[in-house]
This record gives sequence, structure tokens and C-alpha cells, in this order.
Amino acid sequence: MQNKVIIFSAPSGSGKSTIVNHILSLYPELEFSISATSRAPRGNEQNGREYWFYSEEEFRKMIAEGKFVEYEEVYSGSFYGTLKSELDRIWGKGHVIIFDVDVKGGVNLKKYFREQALSVFIQAPSVSCLRERLLHRGTDSMEAIDKRVAKAAEEIEFARGKFDFILVNEELGKAFDEADKIVGDFIRKDIRPDGK
Repeated sequence: MQNKVIIFSAPSGSGKSTIVNHILSLYPELEFSISATSRAPRGNEQNGREYWFYSEEEFRKMIAEGKFVEYEEVYSGSFYGTLKSELDRIWGKGHVIIFDVDVKGGVNLKKYFREQALSVFIQAPSVSCLRERLLHRGTDSMEAIDKRVAKAAEEIEFARGKFDFILVNEELGKAFDEADKIVGDFIRKDIRPDGK
């Protein structure tokens, strides 16, 4: 199998992680690339499961050492990135890498991997729906939710024309079916060395 990657990006609260977990349950040849971050764990998150957690200082040192394929300072002092060691780990098993990354990270990964990558942008039906989902999640303060909603509006605008597919997650069952078809078609597609 060729070294393929599938990139899922979305504003916080769009249902990206739920859809990614569903896709992972359907395709045993897919393996999740665990992103690195300098933010603190939320809820029951564990190091090496949801993210690799580093201090801001450690993260900056790893940037200087060239350990990332891509990284982004999403909020001041809050970094997210893709470790080169994750690619080696997953491709070494002959698996397809699946990324669950922020929007700028998704665009950067698509530019980096080009034809090797399928990029999917997931969005809620509206920004107000997104706010409701974040409130219902109950993991963030009102200030953090306001910040995420403002960022989501920017990300939706930024994503236009930069992803292979836009998936609107209005009804989860339909979103699952659409994601399954998109991913299945890409996995079966042969990528020639000339990228066609």
C-alpha cells in the first residue's frame, strides 16, 4: 500500500473526532496520527492517546530541532503539530495515516502531501449550532467558548477552496455515510508516481 494520508479538519465542536473515530472503526488499515500540543489535557485526556502533551518550552525546542512535519500556534503559547516520528511509526506498519487536526494544520498537511492526501473539512450547519454543541459539551468556560466560536467563523472562511471535500455535519448518520464513501474511494484509489 502506498504511503497515503487522510486529513480531517474542522472548527472545535463540529463533530470531527466523532466522525474520525467512526471511520477508524470501519477501516483496520487506518491508524490515527496522534498530534502534539502544548496545551494542558482536558477532561480524561491522556498523554499518548488523544495527544502528546508537552510544555510550551519543550514544544518550541522540538520546533527548533525540526521534529515536526507541520505545526501551528493556534492561540498565543498554545501549539499543535504533527511529529515526523508519527509518520514513520504508522507507515512502518503499512497503514494509512488519519489526521485529526486544526484547519491551518490541515491545509499545511495537504500542501505537504499533495496527491498522497485526502483532505476533508467538517463543519456544523451554522455557527450558532456550533455554539450550542460547545455549550452542551460542558468542558469549556463561556470565555473559551466565545473564543472558539469566533475562531470557527474565521476557520470556515479560511477553509473555502482549500479542501478536497466539505462535509456538513447536520445529521450524524448521514455524515458517517458520506465520510465512509469519501474515505473508501480514496483508499481504493491507486496513486501513480506522477501523482495522477
